[in-house]
Amino acid sequence: MSTHRRRPDGIDPVLRARARRRALQAIYAWQANPQDERALLAQFAHEQAREAADLEYFEDLVRGVLRHLAQVDQALAPHLDRSIAEVDPVERAALRIAAYELLHRPDVPYRVVINEAIDSTKRFGSEHGHTYVNGVLDQAAALLRGVEAKK
Repeated sequence: MSTHRRRPDGIDPVLRARARRRALQAIYAWQANPQDERALLAQFAHEQAREAADLEYFEDLVRGVLRHLAQVDQALAPHLDRSIAEVDPVERAALRIAAYELLHRPDVPYRVVINEAIDSTKRFGSEHGHTYVNGVLDQAAALLRGVEAKK
């Protein structure tokens, strides 16, 4: 059990952020060396438990990106200035996770999705990678979550 402050809905933002960072690492590893979903989850799950993160959310993000990869990449494509394959691997992983959340996790506010992707990219990516991720996701959120983004 986390000692962090949980929201009224029971979600611990710190554990969710850790789950997203671990998912980014898992998707990054998968992009470099595609493997079976179960093997990938098993490879990273033990670290989830040790780090005290939201294991269920981590698994949802990884499974969601892998199972909906074509849809995720298609949602990102109009907002990229190059093919998804040419995007830096850390940025690509962050964008894929965020696009999955924008498409399939309406319970997560779009601003949280964007901020978490930016934070992860700052932590693991190139010096200015987060600005690219921010620009792409701002455009994607306006299209995918237009009603929410207008509020």
